[in-house]
Amino acid sequence: MNSVIETEIKNIPLRFQTDAGLFSPGAVDAGTLAMLSRVDFKENDKVLDLGCGYGVVGILAARLIGRENVVLCDSSKNAVEYSGINARLNQVPGLDVRLSDGLENIPERDFTLILSNPPYHADFSVAKHFIEEGFRHLAVAGRLVMVTKRLEWYRNKITSVFGGVRVEEIDGYYVFVAEKRRTASGSGKKKAGKVNKLSRKLQRRHGDKH
Repeated sequence: MNSVIETEIKNIPLRFQTDAGLFSPGAVDAGTLAMLSRVDFKENDKVLDLGCGYGVVGILAARLIGRENVVLCDSSKNAVEYSGINARLNQVPGLDVRLSDGLENIPERDFTLILSNPPYHADFSVAKHFIEEGFRHLAVAGRLVMVTKRLEWYRNKITSVFGGVRVEEIDGYYVFVAEKRRTASGSGKKKAGKVNKLSRKLQRRHGDKH
Protein backbone atom coordinates (compact mmCIF):
# COMPACT_ATOMS: atom_id res chain seq x y z
CA MET A 1 0.00 0.00 0.00
CA ASN A 2 1.29 3.45 -0.93
CA SER A 3 1.40 6.22 1.65
CA VAL A 4 2.48 9.84 1.75
CA ILE A 5 4.77 11.44 4.31
CA GLU A 6 4.68 15.19 4.81
CA THR A 7 7.50 16.64 6.89
CA GLU A 8 9.92 19.52 7.27
CA ILE A 9 13.70 19.11 7.58
CA LYS A 10 16.11 22.04 7.91
CA ASN A 11 13.17 24.39 7.31
CA ILE A 12 12.44 22.74 3.96
CA PRO A 13 8.89 21.34 3.55
CA LEU A 14 9.07 17.90 1.93
CA ARG A 15 6.59 15.32 0.68
CA PHE A 16 7.38 11.67 -0.01
CA GLN A 17 5.40 8.87 -1.56
CA THR A 18 6.40 5.51 -0.09
CA ASP A 19 5.65 1.84 -0.44
CA ALA A 20 5.42 -0.97 2.10
CA GLY A 21 8.47 -2.61 0.51
CA LEU A 22 10.71 0.37 1.26
CA PHE A 23 12.64 1.10 4.44
CA SER A 24 10.67 3.15 7.00
CA PRO A 25 7.58 3.68 4.81
CA GLY A 26 5.42 5.31 7.49
CA ALA A 27 7.74 8.13 8.58
CA VAL A 28 11.21 9.43 7.92
CA ASP A 29 13.56 7.18 9.90
CA ALA A 30 14.78 8.65 13.20
CA GLY A 31 18.34 7.60 12.41
CA THR A 32 18.28 9.50 9.15
CA LEU A 33 17.01 12.58 10.99
CA ALA A 34 19.78 12.19 13.58
CA MET A 35 22.37 12.04 10.80
CA LEU A 36 20.95 15.06 8.99
CA SER A 37 20.97 17.07 12.23
CA ARG A 38 24.78 16.91 12.10
CA VAL A 39 25.19 17.83 8.43
CA ASP A 40 25.33 21.26 6.85
CA PHE A 41 25.12 21.19 3.06
CA LYS A 42 27.31 23.81 1.37
CA GLU A 43 27.08 25.31 -2.09
CA ASN A 44 30.36 23.76 -3.23
CA ASP A 45 29.52 20.28 -1.97
CA LYS A 46 29.15 17.25 -4.23
CA VAL A 47 26.87 14.84 -2.38
CA LEU A 48 26.23 11.11 -2.67
CA ASP A 49 23.17 9.65 -0.96
CA LEU A 50 24.38 6.06 -0.65
CA GLY A 51 21.48 3.64 -0.21
CA CYS A 52 18.93 6.36 -0.83
CA GLY A 53 15.68 4.50 -0.14
CA TYR A 54 12.85 6.77 -1.25
CA GLY A 55 15.20 9.74 -1.44
CA VAL A 56 15.00 11.75 1.78
CA VAL A 57 18.67 12.70 2.11
CA GLY A 58 19.44 13.32 -1.55
CA ILE A 59 16.26 15.28 -2.21
CA LEU A 60 16.86 17.50 0.81
CA ALA A 61 20.43 18.11 -0.37
CA ALA A 62 19.20 18.94 -3.88
CA ARG A 63 16.68 21.42 -2.50
CA LEU A 64 19.43 23.14 -0.51
CA ILE A 65 22.39 23.14 -2.93
CA GLY A 66 20.97 22.27 -6.36
CA ARG A 67 20.21 18.98 -8.08
CA GLU A 68 23.34 19.19 -10.24
CA ASN A 69 25.45 18.69 -7.09
CA VAL A 70 23.74 15.50 -5.88
CA VAL A 71 23.73 11.80 -6.81
CA LEU A 72 21.45 9.18 -5.25
CA CYS A 73 21.86 5.43 -5.55
CA ASP A 74 20.26 2.24 -4.28
CA SER A 75 20.38 -1.46 -5.14
CA SER A 76 16.56 -1.61 -5.14
CA LYS A 77 14.69 -0.79 -8.36
CA ASN A 78 11.69 0.12 -6.23
CA ALA A 79 13.73 2.63 -4.23
CA VAL A 80 15.15 4.19 -7.38
CA GLU A 81 11.67 4.50 -8.86
CA TYR A 82 10.25 6.16 -5.74
CA SER A 83 13.23 8.49 -5.43
CA GLY A 84 12.50 9.68 -8.96
CA ILE A 85 8.82 10.17 -8.13
CA ASN A 86 9.71 12.07 -4.96
CA ALA A 87 12.27 14.23 -6.74
CA ARG A 88 9.47 15.48 -8.98
CA LEU A 89 7.13 15.95 -6.01
CA ASN A 90 9.76 18.13 -4.33
CA GLN A 91 10.62 20.40 -7.27
CA VAL A 92 13.93 18.76 -8.23
CA PRO A 93 12.93 16.80 -11.36
CA GLY A 94 15.75 15.16 -13.27
CA LEU A 95 17.70 14.37 -10.11
CA ASP A 96 20.50 11.85 -10.78
CA VAL A 97 19.16 8.62 -9.22
CA ARG A 98 21.05 5.43 -10.12
CA LEU A 99 20.47 1.73 -9.69
CA SER A 100 23.72 0.58 -8.13
CA ASP A 101 24.82 -2.30 -5.92
CA GLY A 102 26.67 -0.16 -3.42
CA LEU A 103 29.11 2.02 -5.34
CA GLU A 104 29.52 -0.27 -8.35
CA ASN A 105 27.73 2.16 -10.68
CA ILE A 106 29.32 5.28 -9.17
CA PRO A 107 32.50 6.14 -11.13
CA GLU A 108 33.02 9.60 -9.61
CA ARG A 109 35.86 10.00 -7.12
CA ASP A 110 35.30 13.63 -6.12
CA PHE A 111 32.41 13.61 -3.66
CA THR A 112 32.83 16.00 -0.75
CA LEU A 113 30.08 14.32 1.25
CA ILE A 114 28.79 10.74 1.30
CA LEU A 115 25.84 10.06 3.56
CA SER A 116 24.49 6.63 4.41
CA ASN A 117 22.10 4.84 6.73
CA PRO A 118 23.28 1.28 5.95
CA PRO A 119 21.32 -1.95 6.57
CA TYR A 120 22.93 -2.55 9.95
CA HIS A 121 20.42 -5.27 10.88
CA ALA A 122 22.14 -7.57 8.36
CA ASP A 123 25.73 -8.80 8.39
CA PHE A 124 28.51 -6.27 7.97
CA SER A 125 29.37 -7.02 4.32
CA VAL A 126 27.31 -4.12 2.93
CA ALA A 127 28.64 -1.68 5.52
CA LYS A 128 32.21 -2.85 4.86
CA HIS A 129 31.75 -2.12 1.14
CA PHE A 130 30.18 1.27 1.85
CA ILE A 131 33.05 2.32 4.13
CA GLU A 132 35.97 1.02 2.07
CA GLU A 133 34.64 2.13 -1.30
CA GLY A 134 33.21 5.32 0.14
CA PHE A 135 36.76 6.30 1.11
CA ARG A 136 37.91 5.83 -2.47
CA HIS A 137 35.05 7.90 -3.90
CA LEU A 138 35.67 10.93 -1.68
CA ALA A 139 37.79 13.91 -2.59
CA VAL A 140 40.58 14.76 -0.16
CA ALA A 141 38.93 16.49 2.83
CA GLY A 142 35.63 14.88 1.86
CA ARG A 143 33.55 13.32 4.64
CA LEU A 144 31.69 10.09 5.15
CA VAL A 145 28.68 10.51 7.45
CA MET A 146 26.97 7.30 8.55
CA VAL A 147 24.30 6.44 11.10
CA THR A 148 23.68 3.08 12.77
CA LYS A 149 22.48 1.59 16.05
CA ARG A 150 25.74 -0.28 16.53
CA LEU A 151 28.91 1.30 17.82
CA GLU A 152 32.01 -0.88 18.16
CA TRP A 153 32.28 -2.53 14.74
CA TYR A 154 31.55 0.68 12.86
CA ARG A 155 33.92 2.77 14.96
CA ASN A 156 36.71 0.25 14.50
CA LYS A 157 36.13 -0.25 10.77
CA ILE A 158 35.83 3.43 9.91
CA THR A 159 38.92 4.22 11.97
CA SER A 160 40.91 1.47 10.22
CA VAL A 161 40.07 2.95 6.80
CA PHE A 162 40.02 6.69 7.49
CA GLY A 163 42.53 6.88 10.35
CA GLY A 164 39.96 8.30 12.76
CA VAL A 165 36.28 9.00 13.29
CA ARG A 166 34.08 11.29 15.36
CA VAL A 167 31.07 9.60 16.97
CA GLU A 168 28.01 11.19 18.53
CA GLU A 169 25.08 9.38 20.12
CA ILE A 170 21.69 10.90 19.33
CA ASP A 171 18.42 9.33 20.52
CA GLY A 172 19.88 5.82 20.57
CA TYR A 173 21.65 6.16 17.21
CA TYR A 174 25.36 6.63 16.54
CA VAL A 175 26.36 9.21 13.96
CA PHE A 176 29.86 8.68 12.57
CA VAL A 177 31.77 11.43 10.76
CA ALA A 178 35.11 10.62 9.13
CA GLU A 179 37.26 12.79 6.89
CA LYS A 180 39.57 11.68 4.11
CA ARG A 181 42.63 13.54 5.29
CA ARG A 182 45.84 14.54 3.56
CA THR A 183 48.69 14.40 6.03
CA ALA A 184 52.22 15.70 5.63
CA SER A 185 54.93 13.04 5.40
CA GLY A 186 58.44 13.44 6.75
CA SER A 187 59.75 15.69 9.51
CA GLY A 188 61.08 19.19 9.04
CA LYS A 189 60.84 19.05 5.26
CA LYS A 190 58.06 20.13 2.99
CA LYS A 191 56.90 17.11 1.04
CA ALA A 192 53.90 16.18 -1.03
CA GLY A 193 50.95 15.14 1.09
CA LYS A 194 49.91 11.53 1.41
CA VAL A 195 46.34 10.37 1.74
CA ASN A 196 45.68 8.23 4.81
CA LYS A 197 46.22 4.57 4.05
CA LEU A 198 43.72 1.89 3.16
CA SER A 199 43.82 -1.56 4.68
CA ARG A 200 46.36 -3.91 3.09
CA LYS A 201 43.54 -6.07 1.73
CA LEU A 202 41.95 -3.09 0.01
CA GLN A 203 45.34 -1.97 -1.34
CA ARG A 204 45.87 -5.37 -2.93
CA ARG A 205 42.37 -5.35 -4.40
CA HIS A 206 42.83 -1.99 -6.10
CA GLY A 207 46.58 -2.01 -6.69
CA ASP A 208 47.06 0.94 -4.36
CA LYS A 209 50.67 2.07 -3.91
CA HIS A 210 50.15 4.34 -0.90
